[in-house]
Amino acid sequence: MKKILCYGDSNTFGFIPGTCGRYEKNQRWSGILSQLLPDSEIIEEGMNNRTGFFKSPEGLKHSGGDYLPIYLQNHKDIDVCIISLGTNDAQFFYNLNENIAYNGLKHLINSIKEINSNTKIIIIPPVRIKENIIDGIFSMQFDLKSVERIEKVFPIFEKTAKENDCFYYDLNKIVTPSDIDGLHYSIESHSIIAKNLADFICSL
Repeated sequence: MKKILCYGDSNTFGFIPGTCGRYEKNQRWSGILSQLLPDSEIIEEGMNNRTGFFKSPEGLKHSGGDYLPIYLQNHKDIDVCIISLGTNDAQFFYNLNENIAYNGLKHLINSIKEINSNTKIIIIPPVRIKENIIDGIFSMQFDLKSVERIEKVFPIFEKTAKENDCFYYDLNKIVTPSDIDGLHYSIESHSIIAKNLADFICSL
């Protein structure tokens, strides 16, 4: 059975915009993949407010770059690893730039390859958050500079994926974050993501 690891932040976790709850397994994209790919084991490893490149004040499991190599020590037989991180690194108290994104992404990729060089890696770039994020509860973490930071580092994700023989899949081409908080996906978007990712994984 093929093992597929979904390693990401709150949009992988299934955060519900507006309620701060979590979508049910059959509603969030990583959970829906289990239905669409019944011959694969889908491992859901999403966490709210997880960074990709910076140490999070919330601890190790929230620090994506530090936690991944530790996690993989007990999961060395991953066939496909989906990395969906980078959005939270644009928060205003982190100084995200192109070099940090590039080096941080390479660290994530190398962490996987050092454990299993045969693992296929899919890089998903950050959510292109909406400017209305400053009007909601996440204004305590994101500002308009956060929007600019994501746009500035965005090309780095595809570039780094290609340089390191990884696959690249931009969810922003098929869905946009909810108007409720400008950051998280609606239930309809999760379904669209799952169907498209399932097709993409089957094509690898």
